[in-house]
Amino acid sequence: MTAALLLLLTFAQTRDGFLSLPDGPIWYRIHGDGKQTPLVVLHGGPGGTSCSLFPLAAMPNRKVVFYDQLGSGRSGRPADRRLWNVDRFVEELHSLRQKLGLKRMHLLGHSWGGALAAAYVLSKGSAGIDSLILASPLINTEDWLRDAAELKKQLPAATQQAMAQHEAAGTTDHPEYRAAEAEFTRRFVVRKSRTLPAECADSSFNRVIYQQMWGPTEFHATGSLRSFNLSPRLSQLRLPVLFVVGEFDEARPATAARYRDLIPGAQLKVIPDAAHALFSDNPAATLSTLRDWLK
Repeated sequence: MTAALLLLLTFAQTRDGFLSLPDGPIWYRIHGDGKQTPLVVLHGGPGGTSCSLFPLAAMPNRKVVFYDQLGSGRSGRPADRRLWNVDRFVEELHSLRQKLGLKRMHLLGHSWGGALAAAYVLSKGSAGIDSLILASPLINTEDWLRDAAELKKQLPAATQQAMAQHEAAGTTDHPEYRAAEAEFTRRFVVRKSRTLPAECADSSFNRVIYQQMWGPTEFHATGSLRSFNLSPRLSQLRLPVLFVVGEFDEARPATAARYRDLIPGAQLKVIPDAAHALFSDNPAATLSTLRDWLK
């Protein structure tokens, strides 16, 4: 079966819509009509879109709910920068959950979406959440940057020098710095080429949100998430928790193992031959792991 045919079959049963929220409309998609507990999916970024997570629609016998967070993808694009903060994104998810009548759900967050998912449970409680899946999650920015520093040591000396030089000078838009970023991305973020559905061409990333909340690159945080840290509160998570990371992930497996050990009964699965983009680097192993967990 070709990838194109698989995508066509995957989205044979979808329902798209918009939720009208006070700060702007939120685009959502519900795939499937199975009777098992729905899976709600949170994309990364901040400022990313749900398109890269569409392979998760291939979950048998359950609804899978995707949505684009406000400011990105097909959702509204308000100009008020005060909207880009963790608390508002938590309330956005809560509103979507209530409006879609999701009394029970599994909650999966990837990358920044993992931070949002964990923050949501810690803020709103675990009632009605059958499990929490943290895929390559941001939990503690200091840990993330330490991991990035370790990974950068694997890059050529000239690449490391370019990174340090332009970060110190504040010239992170320089082509030399962007070339260094591309090398980091190739090794630790997206290892294999990926083809997104044609509809995703109009579902764009919002770099304004990314830079305000995170910074210029994955390994250089200068935004409001610079002090983000949920690790002291992980022990408060009282529900089944699964960490999933790639073998070559910028969210390093060793760090994910430390987080796992802070949560009673939590589990960790490492996806072989995958970096941060689990769902495109090794979709078969990632989806198999998640299907087994959801059973």
